[in-house]
Amino acid sequence: MPLVADVWKQIVIATQPDTHVGRNGSVLSVSSLKQLGHELRLPVHIIPKTKFGFKNWQVPAPFNIPKDGESHPLDYFLITASFGRILPHTMLKPFDPTRRLNVHPSLLPAYRGPAPIQHAIMNGDKKTGVCVIEMLKSSQGIDAGDIWASESMDIPEDANFSQMRDALAVAGGRLLVSVLKDAMQNKAVATPQASADNAPPAPLISSKDAFADFHNMTAEEIYWRFRAISHQKEIFTLTPDDKILKLRQIVVPNAGQLADTQLSSTPGHAVYSKSNKMILIRCKDQTVLGVTTVRPEGKADREAFEFWTGLRSVKNGSAEAVFGKVPSS
Repeated sequence: MPLVADVWKQIVIATQPDTHVGRNGSVLSVSSLKQLGHELRLPVHIIPKTKFGFKNWQVPAPFNIPKDGESHPLDYFLITASFGRILPHTMLKPFDPTRRLNVHPSLLPAYRGPAPIQHAIMNGDKKTGVCVIEMLKSSQGIDAGDIWASESMDIPEDANFSQMRDALAVAGGRLLVSVLKDAMQNKAVATPQASADNAPPAPLISSKDAFADFHNMTAEEIYWRFRAISHQKEIFTLTPDDKILKLRQIVVPNAGQLADTQLSSTPGHAVYSKSNKMILIRCKDQTVLGVTTVRPEGKADREAFEFWTGLRSVKNGSAEAVFGKVPSS
């Protein structure tokens, strides 16, 4: 969040431990909050790596209190943003309920859960937003607390997860500072959330979410998915010989690009378009997905033409291939 001097006197940071990411864990990912804390010479505490270890973690001073102790005065705030852990009541207890704030990147009650940005893009939403909410005990609901402030934001047509994450982070920081200023002047007002009965959820992204289901998804829906989750789960299909094929670069061709294409109306059927330099795959509702770069199982990225010419069916003289048999698990 922006470090505005009139809304804080002391900051204590708790953040995730360093983790190894990338192929075979070859890259060390360091928390940006940890880096910022060290640059500003702020106290930085690293939480345990496992959920079990975190559950028994001791909140750092000056917020740690005896098990049966009283809460701290109202001028202490607990603030979380993309923390990745549910705080147990023992950690919430030292803070007054109105001083437990979470910055959540959606327009609640829509997209309660750990992946709100991904699901908003996956669903083709035109708008999203950010809320500053009150943190409740888990038994009272996740992301269900009163809303102290909110701000909506357009989702640009081709925006991906990283772009929306960064834009919402800046907006959330500004919103949080505004709430803190109002709270310290006793002007902040919270509003209960609307009913979540018909609000879309935002569960964790899984490998199943990354499967390009040509029979049940339009080309645009697959492209939404690509923009939303390919940074963490690469979109994939299955080749005619049942091997995983990652779709590294995809587009939704326009009508002009498809004018002279001879493509079966059956979902999953594909041809190669020389004029467009892409594999064209039929999807739900007669839509077409264009694939320009792929990564075959166990191999490096390949341009569409190079991969296409290597397909067994093409070598046998066929001008068409069929992708995407639904995986068994």
